[in-house]
Amino acid sequence: MPDAIEVRKVPIHSVADASELAKLIDDGVMEASRVIAIIGKTEGNGGVNDYTRIISDRAFREVLVEKGAPADQVKQIPIVWSGGTDGVISPHATIFATTDAEPTEEPRLTVGFAMSEVLLPEDIGRVAMVEKVADAVKVAMERAGITDVADVHYVQTKTPLLTVHTIRDAKSRGKTVWTEHTHESMDLSNGTTALGIAVALGEIEMPTDEDVMHNRALYSAVASCSSGVELDQAQVVVVGNATGVGGRYRIGHSVMADALDADGIWAAIKDAGLDLPDRPHPSDLDGRLVNVFLKCEVSQDGVVRGRRNAMLDDSDVHWHRQIKSAVGGVTAAVTGDPAVFVSVSAAHQGPDGGGPVAAIVDLG
Repeated sequence: MPDAIEVRKVPIHSVADASELAKLIDDGVMEASRVIAIIGKTEGNGGVNDYTRIISDRAFREVLVEKGAPADQVKQIPIVWSGGTDGVISPHATIFATTDAEPTEEPRLTVGFAMSEVLLPEDIGRVAMVEKVADAVKVAMERAGITDVADVHYVQTKTPLLTVHTIRDAKSRGKTVWTEHTHESMDLSNGTTALGIAVALGEIEMPTDEDVMHNRALYSAVASCSSGVELDQAQVVVVGNATGVGGRYRIGHSVMADALDADGIWAAIKDAGLDLPDRPHPSDLDGRLVNVFLKCEVSQDGVVRGRRNAMLDDSDVHWHRQIKSAVGGVTAAVTGDPAVFVSVSAAHQGPDGGGPVAAIVDLG
């Protein structure tokens, strides 16, 4: 049985700052050698060349080594950074560490991690990637001690996207790639990964190459997929609940039906186990919400609740930044805290124009 989990959210005060992680360790909240995953938001542009993700990655790993964790172990810790804190979203990190706790038969937070086989540039956007991701999700789920897919509430991934270099590499081997537009490949990598998660959890049957990015009726309700230039495998973190692990925390999930669906966020918080009134207010959370994790996507028809918007036609500000800012505002209004994990590019992650929501709460 996996160990119990301690999870805390900390602010990031500057691009290269990891001081709040150091403080958690110094205060004895968690041990550096027992940190198992970090998921956070950095303040870059959220694009292919968002190097704030690499800067933050280095800063947090350096603190863990400085505080006594073995360097080889730290290299293997999944650290998933989503770039872009548009609007009111505040840079922060959510840190997961194992801890000692009395076992309990109440479902409590558990985390499992796995890496897929190497993803070749020609795999991205195709069934080969779906299969490799699905295999890794099953391994991570097993390591989390989860036997029932219904107990999986959040799957956070980081996968490679296409760059000029990797496109050239594929061509040199006589292979083709799904797209030669590197920014488009971010949506593509995320969407294909989400289909792999959905297959692993039995949410859908195995799709075809033609389904990828085209059949938006196929999606996962728990997938949160990011991509970047940092790696060439799928990095998979499965978060769910299991009996017997003990601890104070529990996770739940729901989906936002569209960009304004605040009730979808509240539903995830309630699913995690908080008893809230019918029309809750941020004050009802009473400090028990650790964090919420959302993916968002502009509706393909350019409409929200019957009203058209111009996000898909805007040549000045990419829709990625606009929808992230909008959903970040809706989310912060629910939680009363701008340090929320809202990530864009949600193809096959939740319904078209909406997205999945996961919430971790402290049950005391």
